[in-house]
Amino acid sequence: MSAAFSARDVSVRIGEATLVSEASFDIGHGELVALVGPNGAGKSTLLSVLAGDGAPTAGAVAIDGRAPGEWGPRELARRRAVLTQDNQVAFPFRVHEVVAMGRSPWQGTSAADDDDQAIAEALGECDVSHLSDRTFTSLSGGERARVSLARVLAQRTAAVLLD
Repeated sequence: MSAAFSARDVSVRIGEATLVSEASFDIGHGELVALVGPNGAGKSTLLSVLAGDGAPTAGAVAIDGRAPGEWGPRELARRRAVLTQDNQVAFPFRVHEVVAMGRSPWQGTSAADDDDQAIAEALGECDVSHLSDRTFTSLSGGERARVSLARVLAQRTAAVLLD
């Protein structure tokens, strides 16, 4: 079985600045991995490349044995969920609507039959069920973070990347 995520000699440069230098590793399904380092060390950049949202300057990344570009956007969203540091919702969507956005990759599939259950479970796991009818924009920073995590969990992917 292929690794959930593989990186081979991944480097990312912007102009003269090297943000990531020759990173190589495999992350298997079921593994919990923490990438630790000081601010500005390239952790978010590497996570973006690993998720297929950014491109390396050199080297290669694979998700379940395939390059990110070989997956269609919906296929990729069904394989992995990503929670970025700067998660924003600019419009006053209700909390349950934000969490329901995590289910969008499954629209039109039999998995969509599980939407209500997935949303309810994610709200409960993140202890935000009581906020369900509040607008996202009215929440505190901590509440927003928990709702954003619930959106990612509702996506029900095999892999979750948290920044």
